Amino acid sequence: MENTDQDLIDKIQAGKQRLGRKLMILTHHYQRKEIVDLGHYRGDSFDLSQRAARDEEAEFIVFCGVHFMAESAAILAKPRQTVQIPDMNAGCWMSDMADAFLVERAWNEVAALVGENHITPLVYMNSEAAIKALCGRHGGAVCTSSNAGRAFDWAFRQKEKIFFFPDEHLGRNTANALGIPADQMRVFDPEKPLGGNSEADIRRAKVFLFKGYCLVHTRFTLDDISAMRTKFPDAKIVVHPECTEEVVKASDAVGSTSFIVKYAAEAPSGSTVIIGTEIHLIQRLALEHPNKTILALKESLCPNMYKINLKNLLACLENIGKTNVVKVEDAIKKDAFIALENMLSL
Repeated sequence: MENTDQDLIDKIQAGKQRLGRKLMILTHHYQRKEIVDLGHYRGDSFDLSQRAARDEEAEFIVFCGVHFMAESAAILAKPRQTVQIPDMNAGCWMSDMADAFLVERAWNEVAALVGENHITPLVYMNSEAAIKALCGRHGGAVCTSSNAGRAFDWAFRQKEKIFFFPDEHLGRNTANALGIPADQMRVFDPEKPLGGNSEADIRRAKVFLFKGYCLVHTRFTLDDISAMRTKFPDAKIVVHPECTEEVVKASDAVGSTSFIVKYAAEAPSGSTVIIGTEIHLIQRLALEHPNKTILALKESLCPNMYKINLKNLLACLENIGKTNVVKVEDAIKKDAFIALENMLSL
């Protein structure tokens, strides 16, 4: 007989009790409510990875998120800790665009023209471990959407140019906030020779933006904002910096997932907040703040986050330390750790 959701929840709770402090379930903000409710901690990907690495008792880390997040936890994990993910196929559209071969080729093409001693690689947390390792090898750093501005400032103190992987929109929005002129930014399309740029373009540019994007955050449009402004003229609109430049400029506030959570919490009672990010977070914020009207700019779901469910979380706990173990090669881990350490120095 098929287990009901309540049966699955009861079995997961029993598994948590059985494993006690040896187990840590980490849940990303974009997970569905029933998964978040079962986690020990919820948060942004890097915050969760750090929390697991700091823990002195957890031996088994089950990361309810997408694969690059579990990889980051595995990079930071202690040797005695095992990292698992309920569904190995929970990937990331944006991360997959920055294939390690394409990124390395793009880096080599630009570095060959401008000189490696003139350019710092920066990689967004939403990337596979091999890209983080490339950044570590070339003196770069990882960043999150929360600290991208500080990471850009740091990178410009190292060298005069930045190559940002893999999210074109976060890179552009961060550069805009720092006042970098649009004509000094170049998108690098890995499918085209020199990324679709001339040699002169590359020599003149200060910021190179790898052509990648988030499926969730690029769904929002200026029409969505106009429609919501008409319907709710007193509302505040807050969006994630992975949204397009136009959407960011037309909003009242922009910030990381943690920023959005804080923004909703601090909004005055009775106010209306319209949010442009993943739908599960918005639905949960609406439940947490019944004294406010919290609405989605448009319903936008991450299909990969949605792959984590009660059934595969239970399977993970029933096979603790054995199935869906996320491993990172030692050489990649070592270089990626350098890039993460550079971020922590910010």
